[in-house]
Amino acid sequence: MTRDYIARDPRTGKPLNVGRSKSKKQYIEAQEGPWLAINEPDIIPLANGNINDYNVSWRSKQYVLTREDGILGLTRLKGHKAMEAHTSLLKALEDDNPSVRVSALKALPEVATQKSDELFDWLSVLLDDDDLSVRKAASEALSISAPVFPSGVDIIIHNELRSYEANRSKFAFKGLESLCEAWPEVACDHIDELFLETDANLRLRGAKLLGKVLAKAGHIGWDLVSWALNDDDARVRQAAAKTLPRLAKIDTRIATIFSERALSDSDSKVRISAVKAIRSLDKDSGRARELILKGASSKDVEVRRACIEMLPILYGEEVLRGIAIDLLKTETDGKLIKSLTQYATDDSLEGSESQKNRFLAPAPAVPKIDREVAEAAGKSVGLEPLPSNKILQDSENKSTNNVVKKSKVTDLYRSVSQDDMMGYDDDEY
Repeated sequence: MTRDYIARDPRTGKPLNVGRSKSKKQYIEAQEGPWLAINEPDIIPLANGNINDYNVSWRSKQYVLTREDGILGLTRLKGHKAMEAHTSLLKALEDDNPSVRVSALKALPEVATQKSDELFDWLSVLLDDDDLSVRKAASEALSISAPVFPSGVDIIIHNELRSYEANRSKFAFKGLESLCEAWPEVACDHIDELFLETDANLRLRGAKLLGKVLAKAGHIGWDLVSWALNDDDARVRQAAAKTLPRLAKIDTRIATIFSERALSDSDSKVRISAVKAIRSLDKDSGRARELILKGASSKDVEVRRACIEMLPILYGEEVLRGIAIDLLKTETDGKLIKSLTQYATDDSLEGSESQKNRFLAPAPAVPKIDREVAEAAGKSVGLEPLPSNKILQDSENKSTNNVVKKSKVTDLYRSVSQDDMMGYDDDEY
């Protein structure tokens, strides 16, 4: 059902841009051991039991290998040789010896990358084997194969996730976790089915995987988060709410909608996760501001504390003062009352003398000429002390010398009269 769902904008009806899910190509990690020293022509005979003992030197040590080592050596055969390896592995999977079946299960994931016919059918059968070591090896093979062969183990992993044996369920969820990285859409189908289970523990384990598919699965992952936030079990809602801060970095619109819903949840941990998500949203968003104001009046003191701490970041002093005054009317927590009182107090008017002084503007600088005139008259400028008598005397002498020099220059200069300019001379008459 989730594969056919398309998220659309409610106003335009167009599909939302949710990106593309990316799958990570997985590889089977090759095992190391003395079987790497077996000559390739001898691997099949040793794996089929045609050779009883096989001596090799590996990493400066001597080993005597048996059929089990030969079966592990089948992982080295590639290309056209993989057909024989596949045939030998099928024989080993149905062998009566448990140790042979265990070795065959260890080799199964890597051999399946070359040819997988019937191998996963045998894997399904050996998960219910009478021998405990065989069942454990089959569970390990399933967890390794899940991210590489999602369709081959789809039904198997569906059943193993719901197994009553803790060990089998553990390896199945380990495989599902790897599937979240490699094939997130396939993993979402399994998580979706887990949310339909009546067992709350299964729903909880599914909800804990939501963070791994959130970024890659797009709208399918968002739907799963939404359903988990509506779950009856508080633990499931808590696990889903923990993904909201991460979702806020991926899509703020969806995160805002989910956070608003979670902010009204009956569980305190869900509400706290919602606040953390809101704090990750754009601070200029009007909706985010509304949610912070709503949370500042919450019945949960932890929610109120987290939201009140955000108020100075979102609002200026004047608006913050009005909000704090309103919140103080209903606040009962002592620490929050102290914080709100600080927000509501105007230090420039109601603070101490030192606090008020911080808001005073500095006096403008006195011009140099005014400073010299004031000092010459014996007056103090600002908070500076009056200059000493010697400085005053030097200043007076300097002023006197300047006056004398100016008068001497003036005596050497005579202004020209109008008669002189016209050429009249009084002595001629």
